[in-house]
Amino acid sequence: MALDGCGLFCKYTLFIFNLIFALLGFAFLGLGLWLRFSESTRGIFQIEDLNSSAFVIAVTVLIALGSVMLIVVVFGDYGACNEKRCALQVFSVLLTILAIAEIAIGVVAYSSKEEVGPRIVEFYSSLYALYLNSGDPVIGATLTFIHKMLHCCGVTGVVVLELVKHTCPKADGFWEQIKQPNCPAEILGAFNSNAPLVMGIFVGTGVLLIIALICSTTLSRKIRQSLSSPQYIILTHSTSVMANPHPSQCEFVSSSYPDQDPVFFTPLSMANIPVAQS
Repeated sequence: MALDGCGLFCKYTLFIFNLIFALLGFAFLGLGLWLRFSESTRGIFQIEDLNSSAFVIAVTVLIALGSVMLIVVVFGDYGACNEKRCALQVFSVLLTILAIAEIAIGVVAYSSKEEVGPRIVEFYSSLYALYLNSGDPVIGATLTFIHKMLHCCGVTGVVVLELVKHTCPKADGFWEQIKQPNCPAEILGAFNSNAPLVMGIFVGTGVLLIIALICSTTLSRKIRQSLSSPQYIILTHSTSVMANPHPSQCEFVSSSYPDQDPVFFTPLSMANIPVAQS
């Protein structure tokens, strides 16, 4: 079916959106499954006292979020590429739920920053303890990334005593070769100072989802319009048939009066009709 310029724009916009969404969904799901079933982290989920820890909650959220994102992508791609209104309607409903959830999480995180900050610190402490117990290189790389991003060194900050000092950033001066900021304090301070930015990220993501929702709704409406528009079939005849028509020799016309006999009309040929000369 043919779509106009607006419909095509929405179609390809949804395709690009779903491609990015799929990459993020696979990343979240893969990271969550790896943290859930890795040899170094599997034991945490088997200890009942740790089932409510920030680490377990974060891993569960990653798996659930990645799965939901991939489900959304399936409906979105199928509906946009094949122009199926039913799939686009399901896609729109899921996008609406995700957009509301994103905005709500951003607002709640900002209003409860005194509670969210310590949870993030707890998550870092869980990674720190896991690395000390297992020496997992992936967790070590994660700690290195956090340390360099926040320019901190472990839970103590004392370089000579820190057990993970090889993951700490390079010292800027003589004093930092002995003492650097500790990461729990830096994480807490960074979150409290950047809480509006965190809320903005969540709200901005929700706005992007709303834009995708508008494109999905517009594309669904354009598809409905193209299906409801009248379809025309052009019939063509050969030149010989059009040039030599075969009119019927006699036409039967039924009278509207029952007492009268039927009337027959014989069509006249145009060639037999005299033409007045000027």
